Amino acid sequence: MLIAGNWKMNTDARSSVELAQGIVREMVDSPSLTVAVCPPSPLLSGVAEALKGSRIRLGAQNIYWADAGAFTGEISAQMLLSLGCHYVILGHSERRQHFGETDGGVNSKVKQAVSTGLIPIICVGEQLNQRKAGKEQEVVALQVRFALEGIQVKAPNAIVIAYEPVWAIGTGETATPDQAQQMHAFIRSLIRQQFGNTIASKVNILYGGSMNPSNAEELLSQPDVNGGLIGGASLKADAFGKIIRAAQLVV
Repeated sequence: MLIAGNWKMNTDARSSVELAQGIVREMVDSPSLTVAVCPPSPLLSGVAEALKGSRIRLGAQNIYWADAGAFTGEISAQMLLSLGCHYVILGHSERRQHFGETDGGVNSKVKQAVSTGLIPIICVGEQLNQRKAGKEQEVVALQVRFALEGIQVKAPNAIVIAYEPVWAIGTGETATPDQAQQMHAFIRSLIRQQFGNTIASKVNILYGGSMNPSNAEELLSQPDVNGGLIGGASLKADAFGKIIRAAQLVV
């Protein structure tokens, strides 16, 4: 199981270190549970130092598809690896909505991450109008297939999928446990079709729609929910710690 905190564009040089130190204090000893935090890129170095000696892994929020070059403002996979990153969030709905990221662009970044040894947390999910129209599976299936097109996955821990119902991000709304389980099981069936049962049965599929301390245990208890991609609740060490402990109870 994986609990990953997406800090988005929050914290600064001092508060990011304080938050990381607070999460280290909240950490539990569970070999079946992995915890990661994904701060903004300029803060990765300081957070990495704060995490030293802990079991918490470092992740980033984006990469570029090229190794290096004249791409002002972009971040390469090699840069992240040199800072000790294990994970990178790709295809988040906010990147798609605000920065025009396409399925093809996400696929290029996933290929770069996998080829360099970073573990992509690939975000997929439908908007409210798409769910109301009964097209949620169609939308998610296309996103999964495009993101993984041409990808060779030889081990289940090489990729992570995060289902984020866009209508539940930052709105206070949350998919019911049944809704989350149904979509997670559907995503697992897509992975099975492409990579076989050995990969599909063990790949982590995270729920990423406003998980918090009050709903974490119920969501994480679903058989195909293997963790959470946590937004707002990851910005408070005590709240994130409660989610970590909820995961420990069901892992």
